[in-house]
Amino acid sequence: MIIIPAVDIQSGKCVRLLQGRKEDVTVFSEDPVAMARRWATEGAEVIHVVDLDGAFEKKPRNLDTVKEIIANVNAAVQVGGGIRDDGTIQAYLE
Repeated sequence: MIIIPAVDIQSGKCVRLLQGRKEDVTVFSEDPVAMARRWATEGAEVIHVVDLDGAFEKKPRNLDTVKEIIANVNAAVQVGGGIRDDGTIQAYLE
């Protein structure tokens, strides 16, 4: 079995939404990069990262934070949220 922890980012924070409602939010950390680092340190091989602002606005809003997570963890990163065109895909791949 592979357990894949998630780091959901909204307004620069690591959060969880209740039933996907952006106004019904619980903040778990002010620092999503630190949360991703924690999961990697605890043995996560893959970390699922979601740009919730990007998902709601249909374009990336936390790309810099996602890039920082990728640079700071020794795990594969799966990303979603606001990916709607080839240009955005290319930006994430770079």
